[in-house]
Amino acid sequence: MFAIERLHHVSLNVTDLARAKDFYGTVLGLREVYRPDLGFPGAWYEVGDGMLHLIVHPPTRTLRGTRDIDGRDGHFALRVASFDDALAHLRRHGVDVVERRRNITPWAQVYFTDPDGNVIELNVEAEPA
Repeated sequence: MFAIERLHHVSLNVTDLARAKDFYGTVLGLREVYRPDLGFPGAWYEVGDGMLHLIVHPPTRTLRGTRDIDGRDGHFALRVASFDDALAHLRRHGVDVVERRRNITPWAQVYFTDPDGNVIELNVEAEPA
């Protein structure tokens, strides 16, 4: 029997590497780490003890084709220290968000997309009602 130990990385397709790197490095503040030459453009970012891999693949069928924010769509979630700080930071950068401070889950959530329409969730433990 095998055992899964942890999530290693999430890969997202992007169409414009410079634009994606500005978003993930500048807006989200992720630290870019070494990525070997894989024969196609991309970037790797450290996310806690895991990683986020950006892959430039313009003809991909996995891009959503919309920047509409839909938390039911495929997405990945990042835990943040402060909901209010994260929300204010995204708004300062002009990022459109869907805020779900109170919902049925045990955490407050904010959803948004990157420039290619990949849905991202930031969350924190919900405050007691």
